[in-house]
Order: sequence, then C-alpha cells, then structure tokens
Amino acid sequence: MADLRRFDVGFQAGAQLSVRAEAGAYDAMVVALTDDSDNRWHTLDTDDSQIVIDLSQVVYVRRERGDQRVGF
Repeated sequence: MADLRRFDVGFQAGAQLSVRAEAGAYDAMVVALTDDSDNRWHTLDTDDSQIVIDLSQVVYVRRERGDQRVGF
C-alpha cells in the first residue's frame, strides 16, 4: 500500500476503530455511507487486515489531515 492515511470509524455504542489504509479506502467508505442501497455491510481493506463493517452502526468517520507536524 502506498499512500497510507489514518482514520477513525465511530460506532453507535461508543466504540471507535482506528485504521491505517489507502486514501481510496476512506473515499469508498464515505461513498458506501451515503449510498441509498440496502447494502449495510462494507469491506474495508487496511494495511494489515480486512474488516467488514455494519454501516448501519457507523456514527462518524474521521480522517487525519495529511500535513502532520512534529514540534511546537
């Protein structure tokens, strides 16, 4: 995987899943969440695993900015 980004998926019960995946995986997740079809399951390919997510339980998806800096 080339361009890895970190993003978090928040669920209704308060749990949060932090993953590192390609930027396209984030975009695909957002498209799946906004899709009006009856398909509630989404497969997310990360840098080290494959996760199947119940989209009906997702409350938010947060992506880190690409311009992370170290220091003050």
